[in-house]
Amino acid sequence: MEDGSKPTCRLLRAEGTYDGKQGFRYLAGIAKETVGSQGICMHLLTVPPGGRAKAHMHESHETAIYVLSGEVHTWYGDELENLLVARAGDLFYIPAGVPHLPANLSNEPASAVIARTDPNEQESVVLLPHLDALVPAS
Repeated sequence: MEDGSKPTCRLLRAEGTYDGKQGFRYLAGIAKETVGSQGICMHLLTVPPGGRAKAHMHESHETAIYVLSGEVHTWYGDELENLLVARAGDLFYIPAGVPHLPANLSNEPASAVIARTDPNEQESVVLLPHLDALVPAS
């Protein structure tokens, strides 16, 4: 899209995947790399039973999540001292710069649509390994 051509609508088939810094495999979706988006990305994530991300934050970008199926526990805050459980049908907002660590503690996969205000998706991910041990392994 950076060749000077006029932006246009694009359709993607949900086929490719990529491994995120957070430790999950994502279904590649809307991003600067796939469609030339300038201010948003949107991907599908399925967290397997017992799956857990690395503690991280998105330095300067907001995240909006819609849980399609299952449930995900997310610890958040400076010391991951808070906990929210998002279930199918729930919408979940994570402000820019808030440390968080999601995990699927159930025996079923959990799927969600994730949108961020970072068109590059992974560029604002900051891993926080000093927080990983604050959340016990499932």
